[in-house]
Amino acid sequence: MKKLGLLFMGLLLSLSSFSQVTGKLFPDMEAETVEDKKVKLPQDVKGKYTLLGLAYSKKSEDELNSWFQPVFEKFIQKNKGLMSSFAYDVNVYFVPMFTGVNAAATGTAKRKAIKNVDPQLLPYILFYRGELKPYKEALDFEKKDIPYFFVLDADGKIIHATSGKFTTAKMDDVEAVLE
Repeated sequence: MKKLGLLFMGLLLSLSSFSQVTGKLFPDMEAETVEDKKVKLPQDVKGKYTLLGLAYSKKSEDELNSWFQPVFEKFIQKNKGLMSSFAYDVNVYFVPMFTGVNAAATGTAKRKAIKNVDPQLLPYILFYRGELKPYKEALDFEKKDIPYFFVLDADGKIIHATSGKFTTAKMDDVEAVLE
């Protein structure tokens, strides 16, 4: 019983820290596609709901990748047969963040993505190069080894936040917010 109480408290503490970011405007971020096209968040996605996944370490990038296929199937894939009437109209971007000395690796990461990532997914990957501190503070990044996900409303305000490796429960929560 004591362990259950501690687990519940830990869950409440992790949720409360994330609840501090909901309701806030997503901080300005300039990122690039693999073709070096600039995308300004949230400015360029306003008018439509947006799901953003951010990662700033190799380990967190691996967990970010666990979301690629399920998110592609749920929100991006156009030909779903009978399920096409249930399609979502949502922007989706996965954003590996290159900061500090790792910023120099952005070009290499883009070339690797072009070579190794399904071409259908490439338009949904943005590369950020720059300072981490403003995002760490504004978005409450606690652990560098996990990815963070944010659902923005049509005005760029954060309406849902989650983190970590993909789970069906997390996807259900994201879907509930988007419906």
